[in-house]
Amino acid sequence: MPNLYKITLLGDGGVGKSAITNQFLNNQFLAHYDPTIEESYRRQMEIDGKICMLDILDTAGQEEYKSMRERYIQGGQGFLLVFSVTSPLTLQSLKEIHELISQVKDTPNPPVVLVGNKADLTDQRLVSKEEGDKMAESFSAPYFETSAKTNVNIQECFFELVRVIQKKIRVDAKSNRKFRCMIL
Repeated sequence: MPNLYKITLLGDGGVGKSAITNQFLNNQFLAHYDPTIEESYRRQMEIDGKICMLDILDTAGQEEYKSMRERYIQGGQGFLLVFSVTSPLTLQSLKEIHELISQVKDTPNPPVVLVGNKADLTDQRLVSKEEGDKMAESFSAPYFETSAKTNVNIQECFFELVRVIQKKIRVDAKSNRKFRCMIL
């Protein structure tokens, strides 16, 4: 039976969480869609030679749904923290989200991957790679610049998050913490 990994995408509205999810699951980019409230998907994949079941939660980023974040975090094992490289505010808002994850999960280093989306919009870029690297370092997290439109680093950020979750499970198992992978 494959191991189940619960992945949650978090970030402000309009950063491309749904576009990233759609590109990862369906290999397509939708230029227009209604804002997400909450969408859940399940996909079996082979990652590093092992069969894994990914349970992906694409969350609302709009301000009016901010109160739901704690519930999203409680249900997740690992988190893709997504911002747009065209908006510095979307990067800064991830500090608060990371802090909330740390509180809810009761760990200073929750399993996260920082994702700077819309890297294809080079003429609109307002966040440098160095700024993304610096934020990722402060989170002790890997950093990927992605483009949901051109399918750059989409699969890589999901696969790396699974690796980060696996590492967290191993570390917590050694220290007898209750952060285990679910078996289907």
